[in-house]
Amino acid sequence: MSEKPDYKNTVFLPQTDFPMKAGLAQKEPAILARWSEQGLYDKLRAARAGKTRFILHDGPPYANGDIHMGHAMNKVLKDIIVRSRTLMGYDAPYVPGWDCHGLPIEWKVEEAYRKQKLDKDQVPTAQFRAECRAYADKWVDVQKAQFQRLGIMGEWDDPYLTMNYEAEAAIVAELLKFAESGQLYRGAKPVMWSPVEKTALAEAEVEYEDITSTQIDVGFEIVEAPNAPEIIGTYAAIWTTTPWTIPVNQALAYGPNILYFIVFDGTNRFLVADALLESFSQRTGIHISPAARAFALKLGNDHFLDGKIPSDLGFNAFENLAGWIPGSRLKDGMAMHPMHHLGGFYASPRPLLPGDFVTTDAGTGLVHMAPDHGEDDFLLCKAHGIDPVFAVTDDGRYREDWAWLGGQGSVINPKFNASGNASKMEEGPICRDLREAGALLAASDDFQHSYPHSWRSKAKVIFRCTPQWFIPMDQSGGQRVSTSLDTNGVEGSRDKDGIEGNPQPFASSEVEKRGQCHNSASMTLRETAIAAIEETRWVPAKAQNRIGAMVAGRPDWVISRQRAWGVPIALYVNRKTGDYLRDPAVNRRIVEAFKKNGADAWFMARHEELLGPDHNLADYDIVTDILDVWFDSGSTHAYVVEARYGEGTRADLYVEGSDQHRGWFQSSLLESCGTRGRAPYEAVLTHGFALDQNGRKMSKSIGNVVDPLKIIDESGADILRMWVASTDYFEDVRIGKEVLAGTSDAYRKLRNTFRYLLGALGDFTGAERVAARDMPELERWVLHRLALLDAELKSAAETFEFNRYTRAITNFANDDLSAFFFDIRKDSLYCDAPTSAKRRAYRTVLDIVFHALVRWSAPILCFTAEEVWASRYPEEESIHLETWPEVDAAWRDDGLAQKWERLREYRRLVTETIEPFRREKIIRSSLEASVTVHHSRPHDIASYSEDELAEYFIVSQVALEPEALSSEVAETSDTLSQNILGISVEVARTDNEKCGRCWRHLPEVKEEGALCARCDEVLHG
Repeated sequence: MSEKPDYKNTVFLPQTDFPMKAGLAQKEPAILARWSEQGLYDKLRAARAGKTRFILHDGPPYANGDIHMGHAMNKVLKDIIVRSRTLMGYDAPYVPGWDCHGLPIEWKVEEAYRKQKLDKDQVPTAQFRAECRAYADKWVDVQKAQFQRLGIMGEWDDPYLTMNYEAEAAIVAELLKFAESGQLYRGAKPVMWSPVEKTALAEAEVEYEDITSTQIDVGFEIVEAPNAPEIIGTYAAIWTTTPWTIPVNQALAYGPNILYFIVFDGTNRFLVADALLESFSQRTGIHISPAARAFALKLGNDHFLDGKIPSDLGFNAFENLAGWIPGSRLKDGMAMHPMHHLGGFYASPRPLLPGDFVTTDAGTGLVHMAPDHGEDDFLLCKAHGIDPVFAVTDDGRYREDWAWLGGQGSVINPKFNASGNASKMEEGPICRDLREAGALLAASDDFQHSYPHSWRSKAKVIFRCTPQWFIPMDQSGGQRVSTSLDTNGVEGSRDKDGIEGNPQPFASSEVEKRGQCHNSASMTLRETAIAAIEETRWVPAKAQNRIGAMVAGRPDWVISRQRAWGVPIALYVNRKTGDYLRDPAVNRRIVEAFKKNGADAWFMARHEELLGPDHNLADYDIVTDILDVWFDSGSTHAYVVEARYGEGTRADLYVEGSDQHRGWFQSSLLESCGTRGRAPYEAVLTHGFALDQNGRKMSKSIGNVVDPLKIIDESGADILRMWVASTDYFEDVRIGKEVLAGTSDAYRKLRNTFRYLLGALGDFTGAERVAARDMPELERWVLHRLALLDAELKSAAETFEFNRYTRAITNFANDDLSAFFFDIRKDSLYCDAPTSAKRRAYRTVLDIVFHALVRWSAPILCFTAEEVWASRYPEEESIHLETWPEVDAAWRDDGLAQKWERLREYRRLVTETIEPFRREKIIRSSLEASVTVHHSRPHDIASYSEDELAEYFIVSQVALEPEALSSEVAETSDTLSQNILGISVEVARTDNEKCGRCWRHLPEVKEEGALCARCDEVLHG
């Protein structure tokens, strides 16, 4: 028997060296090196010169450690946006930056000192600042390499650093703009203060954690009550979860509309809100039965309204319920501090003040006021002429000269506040002293609540009133404000709602008087910012409500910090008037000094030279506070965007996590609105946070941290980039092994699509190209899909919806190309003659698809797209120098699309009908299937020839029967499938022999291994 011919080498199989195995972790560094050698970023800038500019301004991360998943997610998203805009023809530069000042750096340097048992405060300032600069420099270099490894393209040789001299000069110049326009004041307000870090904190530097605290009830004896003399001798009961504030108490607050009951324990009487009697009873053990309370109220409104206790019934008539009065009758009352026996500060009675903030949600309905340590406390006391006393020092201890617990603390240490109940701790000094004074009514260490912590040191913070520098939110902006202080240095301070309060006394050398706006028609900073928010595009749109609410409710911006590593508040304060110097000539000299020597110019300055001949240094105090780092980063629009692209230039886009509504988005907004009257950005995109695959916040203590550097080392950056692009990043997103496995599978399928295209186009030339009008329907349908996809991708890129963008690409590659177009036309590619019109049309479309798909994928899979491009065009430059593919909108043909969508449904029906035969191994390949399609007239499937349908369905042959099957046959046949498409499919194994070259089973093949007519023509002409 003769051996059958082997036609394997006559088939035009795709040929490519492009590997199926990606090996990204090994390949990507070489691609990065090639980009660097080529100077790709500079070439791109030259190529896009003169085009419409798109500026994504980079929010600066802190230079203090390896990057984490949040960094990676943020930077990759930014890079995808920049690359997509570049692809669309924009000049889209990207200038990366770093925040180098402040506690994130300073804290790390201090940690090194602590390990060496050194005191940072004993280190010369210049030396300490130099070590902070060196530390930041180190981590800038580390993070720079890590970000580049992610494929982030930008001006890495010229990034911006907040500690660069020109940046520090620009920051101080922005500060002096506020100063010259009178938009600065120095005042005292309670701010969040870290006793560990010894500085004020902004809201954005605070995180909230659940803790367990000591709660106490304390009695203040009422000694004056002109509107209710019968309550003299009664104790006003207060409840607090911050016992350490009792030593700084200066008043009590009551609710004018609250009903208060007088409770008798057999010895003493206590004033408590009616609505809180039950909880008070549970804490103190002073029993008041509900029946007694109800009977007392029922006794009559006369007793309630006149506030008199029924004399004929006696104090103990209602089971410890001695009487009741409306809160309004507490007006002008006075109570003694429990420690009044210490004299001095504690000797004077504490006034009872009406407070609208007093509620009956918890406690006793009476609130003790410590204006040093609470915003409501401060404002209420200020309105009644009560000043802070600054008893707690910067490290959280009471002043050495304080009459009670002087030199002791730390005030937020649980042991210091402990009651000795419900805990293993001994009773702390506050509870012990109150108990000995007979004022401690109840105490326990089991109160659970949320409490602010510094997000850097993780230590608890306190509210502490100290002199700080503020930018007012409710003062009309852009005005030069005249200021003055009386001989006591009294400042007129404004609360968060812009209401002028009573004066606060400070030494004139410490306090700057914020003056009054002379032009009431001008907008306040708050009003300007809210208007700017409304004019900005927010993505997603709901972000506008979030930042709008934050700006509407935020207090004045405290911009001062009591630290060393940062840009100083370069102001001179007149020792006599307390006013800060506003001299443009002095300010210019300050800025020039900063340009030459950076912020160190202030700490090492010859201040006589900066002040010049018109001012005597002996008349001024030199401010040594530094700026809030949010002011540093909030000014970047001035020394990055405007400095590089021209004065008045605004960024097109800011992109950061949702926490930056209270951080960088807001500080940039306020800084720009205060100096320019507008937002620094046209649009803002907010993304969520990266969580573990179970939806939990990543934490080293839990052990669920997903390290982006490890993912890159194992799988490559493109996998991480594809994960970012695939997520709904406007919300929090999940990442883990299972999630990345899904991403890797999607990547593999897309890579195989590229591999097929490269192989199929291995020898393609322009001479083979066919015009669209001359193509078969299937090719024209693919062009139609390209036209739709082009519009979809442009829309997604414009709206920054890269999850939609990525999904559209992968769906097209998997469903339209691999599973349909490639599947049908592979026979033509492999077996038709190179001159075949159908094969030429197919390869023409493949070439169009290749150029479109590789460009569209490049912003996301920046390394893979480069590898694909170089595989086909090894002599050409980078794919990233290319522009958006040219897709003819005229390719769109909705009528053709509808026709082919129905044909795809018919194909799915045929495939489903064949599948049982494949499972039973009756048919091994669909090419062995003979299909009969029964349909009723008229039906559009009849518009195709049987040979065309056999090709589309990838079967041996198709017979069209224009008559529906009888119901008897349909009910008994196992080879039939019917559905709403109006056809029935009958499947059988073909009797035709298989062509030895194309493997199709055709009637013309007379014996197995022989050639069909088409293959014979290709081989023998």
